[in-house]
Parts: sequence; C-alpha cells; structure tokens
Amino acid sequence: MRVGVPVTILLAIVAITATTVTANEEDNITIDEGVLVLTKTNFVKATEDNEFVLVEFYAPWCGHCKALAPEYVKAAASLIEKGSDIKLGKVDATEETELAEEHGVRGYPTLKFFRSGKPVEYNGGRQADDIVNWLLKKTGPPAKAIGSVEDAKAFIEEKTVVIIGFFKDQESAAAKEFLSAASTTDDHPFGITSDDAVFTEYGVSGEGIVLFKDFDEKKNVYEGEIEESEIIKFVAANSLPLVVDFNHETASKIFGGEIKSHLLIFLSKEAGHYDAHIEACRGAAKAFKGQLLFVTINTDEEDHARILEFFGMKKEEVPGLRIIKLEEDMAKYKPAKYDLSESGLTSFVQSFLDGKLKQHLLSQELPEDWDKEGVKVLVSSNFDEVAFNKGVDVLVEFYAPWCGHCKQLAPIFDQLGDKFKDNDEILIAKMDATANELEHTKIQSFPTLKLYKKETNEVVDYNGARTLEALSDFLEGKSAVEEDDEEVDEEGDVPAKDEL
Repeated sequence: MRVGVPVTILLAIVAITATTVTANEEDNITIDEGVLVLTKTNFVKATEDNEFVLVEFYAPWCGHCKALAPEYVKAAASLIEKGSDIKLGKVDATEETELAEEHGVRGYPTLKFFRSGKPVEYNGGRQADDIVNWLLKKTGPPAKAIGSVEDAKAFIEEKTVVIIGFFKDQESAAAKEFLSAASTTDDHPFGITSDDAVFTEYGVSGEGIVLFKDFDEKKNVYEGEIEESEIIKFVAANSLPLVVDFNHETASKIFGGEIKSHLLIFLSKEAGHYDAHIEACRGAAKAFKGQLLFVTINTDEEDHARILEFFGMKKEEVPGLRIIKLEEDMAKYKPAKYDLSESGLTSFVQSFLDGKLKQHLLSQELPEDWDKEGVKVLVSSNFDEVAFNKGVDVLVEFYAPWCGHCKQLAPIFDQLGDKFKDNDEILIAKMDATANELEHTKIQSFPTLKLYKKETNEVVDYNGARTLEALSDFLEGKSAVEEDDEEVDEEGDVPAKDEL
C-alpha cells in the first residue's frame, strides 16, 4: 500500500511553484500549489491560451471540496512530472458568483474540462490517479502501446483495473472497435499490444481482450463479437467488485457508471453485519453481474445518515435493503421483508428485474391538525384531495427540512398563509418532499413552488421572487411569473437529485 506522496511528486510540486512565477506576473494568474487560481478577469485567457484546462468550481466551506483539495494538488504535480501541458485551475464560486452562474454551477465541487476554451463535463473519479487518467485519456491516445511482457506487467500492476487489447493487426476492424471503446471509457486505462511474447504470456491466441484487476477473480476474458458497445458493457460489468462499499472514493463510480440499477444493502460494521452478511451478498451478486450493482452502505458513518433519511429509513431497520433505478427520476423499491440470505437477496433482485415490484413511495402520517394554520400540511395521502380541488387555487411549497433556501422562505410563506387564510379561492400548503413522494410529481430541487389552478387543475411552476409581495401579486393575478435565478446556498442543498 502506497503511503504519502512520492518524492518525485513532491519535487514536481516544487517545480510547479518555481516555474510559474513568471507566468503569474505576466498573465496575472496566481498559482496555489500548482493550481491556477481563476477569476472573472483571467478565466477566459487561462482557458483559451492553454489548450487543456480542468477547472474546479468550489466553496471553501464544502466538505467534498476539502476532501478533493489534496488530490487535486497531487494530480497537478503528477501532470507536471509526466511533462503534460494540461493545467488544473480552480474558482472560488462563492466569490466569483457570475462566473459560476455562467458555467451552470449548481453544486460543489463542479469540475469542467476546457479544450481550447470549450467546456466538457468532467465525469471521472475524485482521486489524483483518477483525475490524471481521465485527463490523459481525453488528451492523448486512447490506449497505451505495450511492446513487451515487462511493459504489460508494469501496466497491470500500476492500477486496480486495466484492460489490454491483443491485436496482431492494430488497423483491423476489431482493433478499431476496441480503441473506440477505450476513447469513451474514462475510468480505467486501456493498453494494446501486438507482441507475440505478450500473447503467449497471457494465453491469448488470435484477437482478444482481457480485463485485469486486483480483486475477486483477478481477470476477465472478453467473449463475443468485438463491438464498441459490448466492450463498454463488459468493462462496466467487471471493473467494480461484486459488492461495492459506498464511500467518497467509490460514489462517482457507482452512480456515474453504466449500470443504473443498484441494490443498496444498509449494514452496521459495529454490529457485525458485514461479517454476517457479506458472503451471502457476494454469492447473490454473481448471478446479476452487468445487470445490477450490489452496494453496501455502512450506517455507522455520520455522513451516511442522510442516505437513511432519503429512503425514509430508521437505524432500527438496519440491516435493511432498497433497490434504486437511476433514470431521469430515481425509482425506489422495498422488499416485503428484509431477508439477507443469498436466496432472499436473489429473490428480491429477480422480482425487480422481472418487473414484479411496485415502486415504493415515501409517506408520513397525516397530522390531526394539518389544516389548523394558514399554511396547510400535505402528505402523500391527502395531497391529491387538496391540491386537485377544482374549487380553489392551491399554491404548494415542496421543501426539505435541511435546505437553506427553504429555511429562508419559511417565515415569508407563513405570512402568505396567514394573509390568505380566510380566502375561499386561494389555499397555501406545504409538503416535506424528502418524506413524501408522489407518483405524478417528481421534485428536482428545493424549494419548488407549484400552483394547482382551480377548475382546470393546470399546474404552473412559480420561479419568481420569493417575497411576500411577489407571491401575493402572483396569486392575485397581478403579475406573471418572472425567472429569478438563484445561486446555490451555503449548504449546497438546492438540488433534490443525486443526494446520495
């Protein structure tokens, strides 16, 4: 296991500082530990004068940004060590708000890759090696040339997962399909060889593809027609462990990967659940490789408390299960009972894949005094009856208890409720959208305001100013809805999606 930063990387950091002082003076760009500090005044120049620049939009208080910071510095140093022209930059989005808005920053950290000034979304990992591999693949050949057995062994030992294509004719149609797959798969390095000794060493005859890894079965041999789409599926199915433990390092690989259906297994390490259930999980996972990911989540971790909350689960339910399907909206599925035996897990997953499970929607109990105050309280069970009442206009706030913007809106919304409390044609309501879900309405951000119009039940999104006057004018028909773009609040809590 590698500990600390290699001497060559440390030297590269020193080299970065030493060799960029002149650029700093000439281009008015400050260098912080090898990373360009970008502002509104120098951003365009930095991203257009340098052919390749990866930019991180961050907030100083953001926990994920703090975790990324040392990896980002290591990545910058590694690129210098390799003699790469790729630059890394960063923007404090809380200071450079116009720049953040211009580039569509809605959460932290957001990374964007600029090629000659044109942005591309970064979708790689957050470790230094992941960042470097992603960037080198985007800017260099899709697969590394392997000319000897020694090259192959060094390549395989370098990373957790590598893929090698064995092609005597690297201009063949199959080789081109392999290289196309390599160019679109960013998470892992690809190599290609025509060397006879390498073929012999790894027992390959004819054209072939082998995925090497340092876990589970150690390697997987590709079978079937050599086509780009099938190669991508093969890599996605075999590049993660049979059972993946959720953490900051694996999160982007889990939720940003090709496999969109996941079995989430909530366990407590302290209670011995991992030791008791992990082998059953591995046994069940083998049958569903490539179709569904098995993901363990340690509920002892403080950071994972919100995941339980997101699924409406309590710690008393651990060990517990949920299946999620990541599409435009996240669909959740709950078993009739928690059976973590291999057969129980297999049955639950197979029922999901066969389309036999009904989507699980969260719902709270309806409070007895739900209509006592000016702002009525809605839950899943009474939503349709109230919101789709054709005799009254109903303005609903969908909120999250932890959302900063929702907290700011709360006193204004209470005033609005009091103002229209005795109005027979206008009703003000709110629903905790983290604890109540609707089949017909999916909430993408917090707070979301929707007006359910009387008579027609037409639904109108409200995106105007969140003031008592503006909301009152809207309800009384005195003004149309005007867009009011808002920056991400200090908790980074606005998006409702991707909370995991």
